[in-house]
Amino acid sequence: MQCIQEEPAINAYFFQDDGIIPNNLLPVLVYPQLVTGKDSSQGLEDRFRNNGWTNNWRDIILPYDHFHSNTHEVLGVGKGTVSLQIGGALGKALTLHQGDVLILPAGVGHYALPEYQDYEIVGGYPGGANWNLLTGTLAERSLALPQISQVPLPESDPIYGVSGPLFSYWSSTELV
Repeated sequence: MQCIQEEPAINAYFFQDDGIIPNNLLPVLVYPQLVTGKDSSQGLEDRFRNNGWTNNWRDIILPYDHFHSNTHEVLGVGKGTVSLQIGGALGKALTLHQGDVLILPAGVGHYALPEYQDYEIVGGYPGGANWNLLTGTLAERSLALPQISQVPLPESDPIYGVSGPLFSYWSSTELV
């Protein structure tokens, strides 16, 4: 059996453009220890789908810095523990555990650090968007910046739906 916490304790992290990774004015959100139970991956995936964050996958996070300029992303730790570098080289390393949920605004860099290997992430995108994979090259940057600023706010929080706490952290101003 799984349990989804109804009153999240949310951590918000802001990352500025570092010249390579654009990041976003919107904060990265972490809902810690949100899901408990033996099969957290299934619980997370079900919750994401029920709230319109689809195109789901289960895997690890790439070990090199990357971002998506055309969509926001939700990452839930279904199994194990993982350390992620968020916000580029000048960003912050976050250690996430089974049941934690991370919501990344478009443009925010992320990659897995090598400390942990035995984990599973469940990912999803608002409206089932097909994500792109960018690494911060100069050629990508001129295309990525306008794309990021055009990504709309999601219609729902990936865990709590249309009245979720995401909306109190993310305003309608979505500029790089």
